[in-house]
Amino acid sequence: MFQKVTRMTRITVDHVSKEYKISSLDKPLLAVDDITLQIKSGEGVAILGPSGSGKTTLLRLIAGLESPDSGAVYYEDRSLREIAENERNIGMVFQDYALIPHWEAQRTIGFFLRLRRREGEVPAHVRRVSHITGVGLDHLLGRFPKQLSGGEKQRVAIARAFARDLNILLFDEPFANLDAKFRATARLELRRLLNEFSVTSVIVTHDQHEAASLSERIVLLRDGHIEQIGPYEHLLQDPDNLFVASFIGTPQFNFFQGVVRDGQWRHPLLGNVSLPVRVAEGTPVTVGIRPEHVCLVSEGIPGKVTTVTPYFTERYILAEVTNGAASWQVQLSVDHHIERGEQVHCRFLEDGIYFFHTQKEYRLA
Repeated sequence: MFQKVTRMTRITVDHVSKEYKISSLDKPLLAVDDITLQIKSGEGVAILGPSGSGKTTLLRLIAGLESPDSGAVYYEDRSLREIAENERNIGMVFQDYALIPHWEAQRTIGFFLRLRRREGEVPAHVRRVSHITGVGLDHLLGRFPKQLSGGEKQRVAIARAFARDLNILLFDEPFANLDAKFRATARLELRRLLNEFSVTSVIVTHDQHEAASLSERIVLLRDGHIEQIGPYEHLLQDPDNLFVASFIGTPQFNFFQGVVRDGQWRHPLLGNVSLPVRVAEGTPVTVGIRPEHVCLVSEGIPGKVTTVTPYFTERYILAEVTNGAASWQVQLSVDHHIERGEQVHCRFLEDGIYFFHTQKEYRLA
């Protein structure tokens, strides 16, 4: 009978750096730069960031697939270097699935158990994964990778990752090759598995909705550095800097660049806005405000509607408004009637305004 083994592991990344020598570059590429991070036992963490931010390199360092140039990775209190590969109990799912071409699905899923002469557990394991996800796997077991769709390959790869004595589960862009409809289904199936199998999990993704649904905390990277760590809602509502504000959340912030004069933020269109903190005269300041904090009024900042985009699933409409060189987006309820070319007036709600130093990017308030 298949037995669920859950020995959760705390992961510590201690001042880890990693660089690569690239022939086309004059100097080595610093992919991960002095990162320190602790992932609690049983916690789900997502590593998020733009392309080239160091997400996959950090994951490979956590997995032991790469060795850091400096610093160390620990599982509990043991350095990863001191733990034999067959004792790490890591399951990993790759973007390209990494299925053996000449192995049928059943052999792939049962690889770990067969190595330990526990082939008899495979059928019970498949039944358990099928029950948790609500998707039957029996009809896939006799097929080879070339006979599977992208979604079926991903299900086999995930079932293989769970078919072992697990401490840690690692995912590298696991749904990147799936279409949008199946990606949403696959996220739900994986969430069910993570709820049932209490393991420490780390997922690399560029999709913030994926990160939010599959983790308790998000680690947002840029250029090999951690910009901010926290639950998705925290990063959304309390961004530390201009980069975090611009990266997290959909629809995105509206940004306006101005300057501090006589203790107020000044902008040629928005006028004067009181600053909640003292800022030196002449400081360049960027104001950010999300589209849901811009409202249409009878008298206010004038503009012309240039684009109207409905988001029926999310139940809102996004209207782009332009006035000269400035443009911004307004989020409206899905039943609001607005047309391209319409003249409107807008008001920016003060409670939704964020202030950032334009050049240094840190948040003022």
